[in-house]
Amino acid sequence: MDKKNALRAGALAAGTTLMMLLMSSPAFALTPDDGDDPGSGLSVVETLGLYVVAPLVLFGVIAGLVLVLDKSHESHRVTTRNIKTKPKAEAGSKA
Repeated sequence: MDKKNALRAGALAAGTTLMMLLMSSPAFALTPDDGDDPGSGLSVVETLGLYVVAPLVLFGVIAGLVLVLDKSHESHRVTTRNIKTKPKAEAGSKA
């Protein structure tokens, strides 16, 4: 029974995906709509700056602010300096 449901769900997903691909064909982008006024395209440098450099800089700024403005207590941080372990029991002792 589970195989039948899985097959039915797979066929439905494949059919839905195929219909979405057919309906959103890139051919629709070839004919401009009324009122379209596209600007000039981006150069390679502008594209890399907008989609690569800008996010990396934003990530760096946010990470830097988090590090600088961190107000947590040193004792609450898990580091190798403040991990306390129980001493190992001697091999000869039995409980």
